[in-house]
Amino acid sequence: MPHFTDKKLMPYTQQQLFDMIADVESYPEFLPWCMGARVYNIKEGQFDADLIIGFKAFKERFTSRVTVKSPSTVEVNYIKGPMRELHNHWWLEEAEGGTLVDFDVKFEFKSKLLGKLIGPVFGEATERMIGAFERRAKELYG
Repeated sequence: MPHFTDKKLMPYTQQQLFDMIADVESYPEFLPWCMGARVYNIKEGQFDADLIIGFKAFKERFTSRVTVKSPSTVEVNYIKGPMRELHNHWWLEEAEGGTLVDFDVKFEFKSKLLGKLIGPVFGEATERMIGAFERRAKELYG
């Protein structure tokens, strides 16, 4: 199962980064391949989100449950869509010079063909996604 982790120090507050990551409805504005987002079933510390992801001929909707603990944690657990499993986790920790961001994602497609097509570029795609979050933080917070 593909797995990717990244850890970076970013020059923003923990709360700023948490707010940006938890704002799933804004993802289509900056996240590569994200064509749409909808948040619903909002409860204290949790909500469900649909993301429409498109890349070339591939277009799929993913439903996930997002659990948030301000200002330190955003956890995403897969509910339905083309995956067998999808889990990602953001940990945010105050540090000298900003916030240490620890990101972890792992996934497995139901379709072996789709897994073979996307698996080899998963790391690169994830790095582009992380880069998009970094650019968004710079755009929002300077």
